Amino acid sequence: MADTVAQPSANQSPGKETQLSLIDCDIHNAPRSPESIRKFLPDRWREHHRKYGMRNFTGSYYPRAVPNAARHDSWPPSGSPPGSDLDFLREQLLDEWGFEYGVLNCLISAGAQLNQEFGAAFSRAVNDWQIAEWLDPEPRLKGSIIVPYETGDLAAEEIDRAARHPGYVQVLFAVRTSEPMGRRKYWPIYEAAQRNDLPIGVHFGGAGGGPITGSGWPSHYIEDHGGMPQSFQPQIASLIYEGVFERFPNLKFVMIEGGFGFMPPLMWRLDRAWELMGDEIPQCEQRPSDTIRKHIWMTTQPVEEPDKPEHFHQLLAQLDMNDRLMFATDYPHWDFDAPDQCFPAGMDSDVKQAILSENARGLYGLYGL
Repeated sequence: MADTVAQPSANQSPGKETQLSLIDCDIHNAPRSPESIRKFLPDRWREHHRKYGMRNFTGSYYPRAVPNAARHDSWPPSGSPPGSDLDFLREQLLDEWGFEYGVLNCLISAGAQLNQEFGAAFSRAVNDWQIAEWLDPEPRLKGSIIVPYETGDLAAEEIDRAARHPGYVQVLFAVRTSEPMGRRKYWPIYEAAQRNDLPIGVHFGGAGGGPITGSGWPSHYIEDHGGMPQSFQPQIASLIYEGVFERFPNLKFVMIEGGFGFMPPLMWRLDRAWELMGDEIPQCEQRPSDTIRKHIWMTTQPVEEPDKPEHFHQLLAQLDMNDRLMFATDYPHWDFDAPDQCFPAGMDSDVKQAILSENARGLYGLYGL
């Protein structure tokens, strides 16, 4: 299905680089061990973490096909967990494919802690660890600020603190929160993100506390994995209908690893409901589809792959958000998307380049190392 990509030029390092510039918007770094983060904690919380541990969530409620949801070849020679070895990540991802930049989304359960003060301290430690061991050593990597997102005031404080480092380019949520994301409890986070000119990244996963579908708990991992758009859709509806973007007119959201094929019919449905019942939500001043196209970006992974390539192009036309789609590999996970394999043939070269790098460059301000 994919277009043929150019081979590296003579002055390029060997690998699978294309002639198109590449920015990866979803890379998962991980600590080598609990001590990696613990050493950045204050004494009180270091002992708390050592003695009591933390409320943990590994990304899925269900047994997965492979440990850590990782590619079989992504385990570093050191034996440390996938995504924990910077040198190996450079070799296998950044250098192999010639990425200009990559955005780190560390999937760690700081936001799910019920002990709010510990969650805030753990978030600070993770962000300091990312600076020391990822962002400062490798300027191609940019970071997502980890926050205790169920506690708005503490999360806002951490955004203001961590945003001082130029390597941070967004704030990170998991999509399954304890309440719909339009609720006022989250508004201090949005205010801080807007104040610091940072988008909010909303990533696949999380442990909100309730069933993960509208009809209860499914039986299998495949239902958890394939049904993730069910979590993104109500969050988008909540943000729109609660008037978040009227309150924070410069706020931007990035929906990460939820796909994008669900968005056109969602926009149609939200628009129609607004036409029929918009008087219930006077705070929602614009058509939902207009608000979505102004304030929401999406990453490509996983790319919907219809049997007929022309249906993919129809999807892009119906979506009408080619300037809001950003490429992601999901490294080091098993459903990794390679930049030369993820799109069908016949894609307009300008659209392809926008998705592979330029939309992310504009959103995150990635102009020159």
